[in-house]
Amino acid sequence: MKKFALSSLSLALLGAAGAAHAQSSVTLYGVLDDSIQYVNNVNVSGSNKSSVGLAAGNLQGNRWGLKGTEDLGGGLKAVFQLENGFSPNNGSLGQGGKMFGRQAFVGLASDQFGTVTLGRQYDPVVDLVQAVTADNYWGSTFTTPSDVDNNDNSSRTNNAIKYTSQTYAGFQFEAMYAFGGVAGSTGSGQTWSGAATYANGPFSVAAGYIRMDNTGESKAARAAAGWSATSDGTFNSINLPYETAKSIGIASIGAQYVIGPVTAGLRYSNAQYKPDAYSVAGFTSTERYNVGAGFVNYQLTPAALLGLGYTFTHGSGNGDSASYNQISLGGDYNLSKRTDLYLVGAYQRATGTGAVASVADYDEFSASNSQAIVSLGIRHKF
Repeated sequence: MKKFALSSLSLALLGAAGAAHAQSSVTLYGVLDDSIQYVNNVNVSGSNKSSVGLAAGNLQGNRWGLKGTEDLGGGLKAVFQLENGFSPNNGSLGQGGKMFGRQAFVGLASDQFGTVTLGRQYDPVVDLVQAVTADNYWGSTFTTPSDVDNNDNSSRTNNAIKYTSQTYAGFQFEAMYAFGGVAGSTGSGQTWSGAATYANGPFSVAAGYIRMDNTGESKAARAAAGWSATSDGTFNSINLPYETAKSIGIASIGAQYVIGPVTAGLRYSNAQYKPDAYSVAGFTSTERYNVGAGFVNYQLTPAALLGLGYTFTHGSGNGDSASYNQISLGGDYNLSKRTDLYLVGAYQRATGTGAVASVADYDEFSASNSQAIVSLGIRHKF
């Protein structure tokens, strides 16, 4: 990361106004993550094919951003963050083409009372629970098929007010509410979420819940818009039939323990996609995804990390029953504090009537019940 004090030049570049303060700063930062990726059993016109190409954002999504603070005195600070997502392979914007699609918020932080922020943000479950799961270390390759439980933080929330507490004896909590903004229908499109975490020495545990409500108060409007809410939704190949859901509720819990060079963790989540009268035909009862996962990391040397993960996902409820068993492997080697090389891969097998594989959060739909992905990549942070 590169940090520089605010000056008249940097203020002009940022479009800001007013005098600079010695206690204020802006940080420019970013991540570039790209790989050569092999995928087998890709569905091409109903038959399986293999593909080899560049694939970005395996360990972390590509981004650049600005974040800053201004000391207001008395333990109070103004804070902001603007974070852009993009593809290094074609230069396109991520998150549906938004300029600052990853994050964009401003707020106040108190040394005594915690932090309040307003804008486009991650929800509390992502902030606190994801941090103790395999996704925090290994990204998309170690997460849930189609990210049905948002473990890979595919969803961000607009129009959100979030409170983050200080840490008290290892305990911290967050709460968030996002306004739907639909005139005459206060709850339409709203999102609310809460999570808490506790850390004591080598042990950490976190749990949380998020509820996202859809808009569209007619069948035609819902069918045309699909998912249209303050939260982005996480719809890929497996859960795409449920994008006209009235609401999505996700409960998550995770824990990890560190013993010398070994870090081990377990997690469980329950995601429920609920229909209403405006959902599309055939989506008439709640679709549930129960996810259980575990991982083990081994710090082979100060520069080399190895990881093993297993994820079980079971979908049921809307007249279907499908299970997805996935095993993931990873190796990461630091060339420096800012640059590392990695090799990650996963194999998935799907079972159930009509079930087809789709490894992790890549949305590479298979034409059969098995699929494998291997990525050899480089990540650079600045």
